[in-house]
Amino acid sequence: MKINYDNEADAIYIKLSNQKPEGVIEISEGVNIDTTSDDKIVGIEILNASKRIDIKTIFSYKLELDKKISIQKIA
Repeated sequence: MKINYDNEADAIYIKLSNQKPEGVIEISEGVNIDTTSDDKIVGIEILNASKRIDIKTIFSYKLELDKKISIQKIA
C-alpha cells in the first residue's frame, strides 16, 4: 500500500495494488474507488482531502488484524 498526497490538488491517493485501474466508482462527491475489470479495488482517491481528514495523521497509522486472518509474507 502506498499513500500519496498532492498538496497543490489537495488530493490523497491510496494505492492498494500494482494492477492498472480500468474503472472508477464514485462513492460520494470527491471520493472515488479505482477498480479493475473484474471489480478488484486497486486504489482510493479523496479530493478536497484537507477538508475531509486530518492530513497530518494520514501518514501515521496503526494496523490491527483479526487473529483469524493469516498473514503471508510476499517476496
